[in-house]
Amino acid sequence: MTAIRLLLVDDDPLVRAGLSFMMGGAADIEIVGEAADGSEVEELVDRVHPDVVLMDIRMPSVDGLTATERLRARGDAGPQIVVLTTFHADEQVLRALRAGAAGFVLKDTPPAEILDAVRRVAAGDPVLSPAVTRQLMEHAAGTATDTRRARARERVAALGDREREVAVAVGQGLANAEIATGLFMSVATVKTHVSRILAKLDLNNRVQIALLAYDAGLLEEDGEGGH
Repeated sequence: MTAIRLLLVDDDPLVRAGLSFMMGGAADIEIVGEAADGSEVEELVDRVHPDVVLMDIRMPSVDGLTATERLRARGDAGPQIVVLTTFHADEQVLRALRAGAAGFVLKDTPPAEILDAVRRVAAGDPVLSPAVTRQLMEHAAGTATDTRRARARERVAALGDREREVAVAVGQGLANAEIATGLFMSVATVKTHVSRILAKLDLNNRVQIALLAYDAGLLEEDGEGGH
């Protein structure tokens, strides 16, 4: 099995050393580079070609949010990004997820869970648990605007009925197997729908699907017996 190529980005050398020691001990993960600031990320990504970037969200020069936005703005597939943070749900975390980060982990998360998050992101699976997803969505609701909702509704109008159902399930933090069971379809069909949603809405990952579904009010409709 090919090892997951991991890039570590954190301004604290002790944190980087700890992550390197912890992640480097896993047989299926290869640390291909380290950076102390977001300003170094693009050049390193081009040089070492990581599959996943574990990115501190708060750095003194160029923060993880800006570095994430820059990577995603390049338009290529690029690596998956997991942001490191000390807070469960704040505006910076939400902005990083909207910009295309595939998930986030807390700095005090047990090592095994950080490893699991990297593996899941590399495999294209959701990183956020349903509980964390709900917490994020509630935070997003508190910062939502009528303009954002209108834009989100305009975008999800491009989805078919089945795709809307899958988007709602993704917004609930469900994994593909759970969605397949709930919607009476195969896992392969769920993956096809997710891929189509990403392509239609020009999104990077399922976290963005979840945020857009929430912005558009699809999860509220689902709770009221809608799609």
